[in-house]
Amino acid sequence: MTQASSGADHLGAWTQLPLATVQQTLALALQERATVQVSASGEIDIEVAPAHYLGVMQTLRDATGCRFEQLIDLCGIDYSEYRNLPWSGPRFAVVVHLLSVSLNQRVRVRVFCPDDDWPQIDSLSALWSAANWYEREAFDLYGIVFEGHPDLRRILTDYGFIGHPFRKDFPLSGHVEMRYDPERRRVVYEPITIEPRENTPRIVREDHYGSGLR
Repeated sequence: MTQASSGADHLGAWTQLPLATVQQTLALALQERATVQVSASGEIDIEVAPAHYLGVMQTLRDATGCRFEQLIDLCGIDYSEYRNLPWSGPRFAVVVHLLSVSLNQRVRVRVFCPDDDWPQIDSLSALWSAANWYEREAFDLYGIVFEGHPDLRRILTDYGFIGHPFRKDFPLSGHVEMRYDPERRRVVYEPITIEPRENTPRIVREDHYGSGLR
């Protein structure tokens, strides 16, 4: 870790390397295990195969020139019906955002789960403790199983919840209705009483909207 002597301002800000330099450093550290690209929005994107996921993430945490000490976000993605277009790749992916405080750089990592019917990937909880609850959330909402997680259970929905509500095939009405029964003094599950439906966005505008007419 070095502090700039000429480029740093009077507050002693840490230098930020050019994206091309960071990309080259990461590509050299990861070799053929992953692809490293600069996105159109000016971010470092890493794509890694499931078999190399855990090893790549440990390299990103520990290797010189990487030093991503902090995991700042982890989420699941369901790519079915992606952008309303046919999708031929794996359905589920995990996206991780890492931050290096010491080197003032950040990176986004994506890994696809190889099995659509049983989405499973290695847990990062042993590398970053912050991954624990994020992975529980991805399991709860998408049904992605994180192998090696110490306590993989639901975190947002009820333990008796059926399904995974962020999957794109999950019905808006759900599978059951849940309410508190004061006589039984507990939560009860009942068949749904509302009709299944699909919400179609509807835009209501005044006549001649955008034409300059009043």
